[in-house]
Amino acid sequence: MTRQPPGWLDPLLGRLGTARAEDFTRLTTPESGGRESAVLVLLGEEPGAGPDVLVLQRAATLRNHAGQPAFPGGAADPEDVDASATALREANEEVGLDPGSVTVLAELPKLWIPVSDFVVTPVLAWWHAPHPVHPREPAEVAHVARLPVAELVDPDNRVRVRHPSGWIGPAFSVRGMLVWGFTAGVLNTLLEMGGWARPWSRARVVELPPTGATPAPSAGTDEVDEAPVR
Repeated sequence: MTRQPPGWLDPLLGRLGTARAEDFTRLTTPESGGRESAVLVLLGEEPGAGPDVLVLQRAATLRNHAGQPAFPGGAADPEDVDASATALREANEEVGLDPGSVTVLAELPKLWIPVSDFVVTPVLAWWHAPHPVHPREPAEVAHVARLPVAELVDPDNRVRVRHPSGWIGPAFSVRGMLVWGFTAGVLNTLLEMGGWARPWSRARVVELPPTGATPAPSAGTDEVDEAPVR
């Protein structure tokens, strides 16, 4: 049975019909090479709370992206038939998400993360039957949260982050999480496309620590110090 997504998703779905990688990043995705991977951008809704997005926080002991909030996802396995299969499998392995509770809506353009040489396909989905989720492997996932869109677009929760490399990008400070890098870049663009974004000050810049912070200038309005604020 086809499940109709809610009306508040219509503006975003309409805009994604013409979306290009350039809408998400200034970096050109290589025509070949890079490790294929996918992440699940899972939008749900709780009664009285409005739309939200599922985000996990990686364990602080991981070698790569330690402690960073991220979408569920990871590298493709040979048995995955497409990016959606990769994203759903990884979400099940990481947080116990039931693939049957999800309606896949669209696969976004492939985006390149140079620091890890991953080519990532964000998979947009509607969580038509939400259920409790939790870290299945505490050594990899420390925390799982549903972040309300209303809080993500609150100007008081919007910041930019500056990495020691000089890279600057959009970020969200929500519910004890600082969401930045690739994840924040994708969120930033989708919130704009969906018509949810609100004006916010680019003057608030958070300095990332020189250790434990991997630069990810691969999505969103990434900048360097001398670049004009957008």
